[in-house]
Amino acid sequence: MSGAYRIKGAGRLTPARTARFNFDGKSYTALQGDTVASALLANGVHLIGRSFKYHRPRGFLSAGPEEPNALIDVSRDASRRQPNVRATVQEVFDGAIVSSQNRYPSLSFDVGAINDFFSPFFAAGFYYKTFMWPKAAWHKLYEPIIRRAAGLGSAPKQSDTDQYASRYAHCDVLVAGGGAAGLTAALSAAKTGAKVILVDENPTVGGALRFESGTVIDGKNGYEWAQSVLAELKAMPNVEVLTRTTVFGYYNHNFIGLAERVTDHLASPALHEPRERLWQVRTKKVIMATGAIERHMVFANNDRPGIMLASAARTYLNQYGVAVGHNVGVYTAHDSAYEAAFDLKRAGVKIAAIVDCRPNPDQKLLDEARALGIEVLAGHSVYDTAGRLRVTSMTVGRNGGSGKRKIAVDALIVSAGWTPSVHLFSQSRGKLKYDAANQRFLPDVHVQDGVSIGACNGTDDLSALLAEAAASGGGEVAISGSNANTWTGGMIGAAEGAGADHSVKAFIDFQHDVCAKDIRLAVREGMHSIEHIKRFTTNGMASDQGKMSNMHGLAIASEALGRDLPKVGLTTFRAPYTPVTFGTLVGHSRGKLFDPARKTPMHALEEAEGAAFEDVGNWKRAWYYPRAGEDMHEAVNRECKTVRESVGVFDASTLGKIEVVGPDAAKFLNLLYTNAWDTLKPGRCRYGIMTREDGFVYDDGVVGRMAEDRFHVTTTTGGAPRVLHHMEDYLQTEFPHLNVWLTSATEQWAVIAVQGPKARDVIAPLVEGIDLSPEAFPHMAVAEGKICGVPTRLFRVSFTGELGFEVNVPADFGPAVWQAIAERAKAVGGCLYGTETMHVLRAEKGYIIVGQDTDGTVTPDDAGLGWAVSKKKTDFVGIRGLQRPDLTRSGRKQLVGLLPKNAHEVPEEGGQIVVDPNAPKPMTMLGHVTSSYWSENLGRSIAFGLVADGRARMGETLYIPLADRTIAVEVTDMVFFDKEGGRING
Repeated sequence: MSGAYRIKGAGRLTPARTARFNFDGKSYTALQGDTVASALLANGVHLIGRSFKYHRPRGFLSAGPEEPNALIDVSRDASRRQPNVRATVQEVFDGAIVSSQNRYPSLSFDVGAINDFFSPFFAAGFYYKTFMWPKAAWHKLYEPIIRRAAGLGSAPKQSDTDQYASRYAHCDVLVAGGGAAGLTAALSAAKTGAKVILVDENPTVGGALRFESGTVIDGKNGYEWAQSVLAELKAMPNVEVLTRTTVFGYYNHNFIGLAERVTDHLASPALHEPRERLWQVRTKKVIMATGAIERHMVFANNDRPGIMLASAARTYLNQYGVAVGHNVGVYTAHDSAYEAAFDLKRAGVKIAAIVDCRPNPDQKLLDEARALGIEVLAGHSVYDTAGRLRVTSMTVGRNGGSGKRKIAVDALIVSAGWTPSVHLFSQSRGKLKYDAANQRFLPDVHVQDGVSIGACNGTDDLSALLAEAAASGGGEVAISGSNANTWTGGMIGAAEGAGADHSVKAFIDFQHDVCAKDIRLAVREGMHSIEHIKRFTTNGMASDQGKMSNMHGLAIASEALGRDLPKVGLTTFRAPYTPVTFGTLVGHSRGKLFDPARKTPMHALEEAEGAAFEDVGNWKRAWYYPRAGEDMHEAVNRECKTVRESVGVFDASTLGKIEVVGPDAAKFLNLLYTNAWDTLKPGRCRYGIMTREDGFVYDDGVVGRMAEDRFHVTTTTGGAPRVLHHMEDYLQTEFPHLNVWLTSATEQWAVIAVQGPKARDVIAPLVEGIDLSPEAFPHMAVAEGKICGVPTRLFRVSFTGELGFEVNVPADFGPAVWQAIAERAKAVGGCLYGTETMHVLRAEKGYIIVGQDTDGTVTPDDAGLGWAVSKKKTDFVGIRGLQRPDLTRSGRKQLVGLLPKNAHEVPEEGGQIVVDPNAPKPMTMLGHVTSSYWSENLGRSIAFGLVADGRARMGETLYIPLADRTIAVEVTDMVFFDKEGGRING
């Protein structure tokens, strides 16, 4: 056998299949399929950890994911270690190294337990009133101590060598929960032909049937029925069953997050297998069959090791074959604990007594207890417990009486009833209703296409549950079942002896050491909202999210406030339902792939030319091309002069490119951009401004119409993903009637900008099928043809103010075409140029960069682009925002040019602009410098700035105060070079 508390013939594990593991330096034997919790209990180990604040000894409270106490550190080796794993969920594997947490120097002797002695000084909210004096002690004393004490467990120091995977999936129906309701719903849905995904967090399906012994469904034992349905579902091609998988998040539009534990239970995982897998599922319908969570009883010293939920004791017995003790006491307000006592008794475990705080329990249960020789103390309560590292006795007394009786126990199982698990429903933004008769919140209004069934919906009767589940799937399934007993009873709040007149440690939140008296203290301190009470006491803020404590906390607060429980409010359930590892969420996005560098097709050639690179988002862009002996400024000055006097070649591949295709493409762009697109002819381009709903500039770019139903849209480099998302969002939610398809083409095209007076001379010999004459191919024209024998989309556009072409070729041909164009350019005295030169040249011509010259509060008119807003269109995204009074008032900041009085001074970007630099502080800021450069072509510095009423200040002198000097600038228009604009038509 694998332990003194393992009961021969009980449970569903195979005795011959054992596994060895280590806990706190000691070796133990488990059976394959054991959790760490069941394996330790089989060996008589109840002490598993220490509480966070008081460092009180703690044992296993549950047998599932709601566990607040049993957080352990699990490792295979130094690099594969994870803290804060729930021992009730983690399966034992051969060679596992398990350690307890939050203790020093050992679990049985923890010096931190001194906090329990000083607990009167650590009452709820003490941190709001302490650590304030002396002020200097915060950094030197208080903060270091708090930081050392904060958190549970210790983060691994070595890189994680495990692999993690991710998958995307679509289905018609996703069923969350593999209990009786979930299995029935999945089978019903599958028989309609729907694509079904059934998800359950346990290694085997069955839910409560894993511990229920008196359930019969279709003539079979409940657990056996569950396994037969599982086999039937797995044989169906339209069904996928995911066990060891948690539905951790329910997001908008039925988007579901799943965390699958793929190899956490294996001793020697295959190298190609991931440890965990993230599933991102979009489903038409969600069926929530998430069951209910048993509540503990709230009484004095209810946290000692050996005190656990009655359902946990049944699970350890009926699933794992483990008795939680040899002499077990029962304290309950609900019928379900009786069945746990009966199962234990029949397995040979002594039941010291069943203490039921209800005066008149069900007679059928009393008769069965009497027949089994179990003493039942109805109308009694447990007032206290004893035992340092494990419970040794319970003190029992009649409700309201004075006499007390101490009963020896080595385990105490408790039940205050069941709380429907409405976490996923709440995450979906569904509205709850309060069932006063049963003291529970239930799903009411569904916001998304989903349905709650079974225990999570408050359906307690098994026959009704099966019928409800069958109906939810939509198929024809006839399943019948019955339970040995019909459960009644339950309570929320403090039990006898832990009321407002008693100052005992009656815990409601075990992980954060929150007691009933802490809730009452919060109310006395003026916290009347449950959200305030939650934050004052930290009730429900631990890693278990208050799965067992929330209802108790609400009831105690309700009593203290003198308000009905629904009026007290309900805290928010947030994703994830249970903790999810960073590895699962990050997947492959770590190391070099965490923030991967994107390189253009011509990157290697640019490196060979000696380019210095800068990071622009994820892109590596050629910044400038220094020649021998040149610094950055000298290289940029040379490049700027060369482009204006001859020709320059620039890699513009990083520009965002979106293909907008469909019969309604022009209508769609009309709604997304401020200017009109239906009047744009094929073969022509137009500059467009995109605004948000609030009217502020979101992005800009040149759009070419390739055909009546096809547009080539360019965006800013950094804006490509968000613009595509913006477009998709509106297409799917606001304009779904439009027949349009959107495709990201950023990486499909290599883009080579050829700019300067000799640009046409450079590309003309290389181009086939396109007449490049100014008359046939004017500025803002686009055509398809060939260059160097490969397909091209050739744009006649310029971001320098010079004659310019942008050559788009399929990415694979980019390097060859780049080399051919670069050789031609060098032959006529041209050069390659980088992003810094591009910035200077565009500033000389007054061209803005969205995100640099705008800040999210700039309208098209503020940026001097009012001409790009159509006066004829009746609708586009942002039209109403632009009409808001605040966006049309005088005094708004406007983009203007700035010429420093000292032509050799270059203002700092971000520098504040004022009227009088000698004004008393705080002085009024008119705006700030957005762009600032030295212009070699102009022989002076130039800048742009956002200035209040900027266009009304033309010719005015303003000032930019810096740390060591003040720069005087003259407000001008934004075009500094070739004001007439003739060069662009060269």
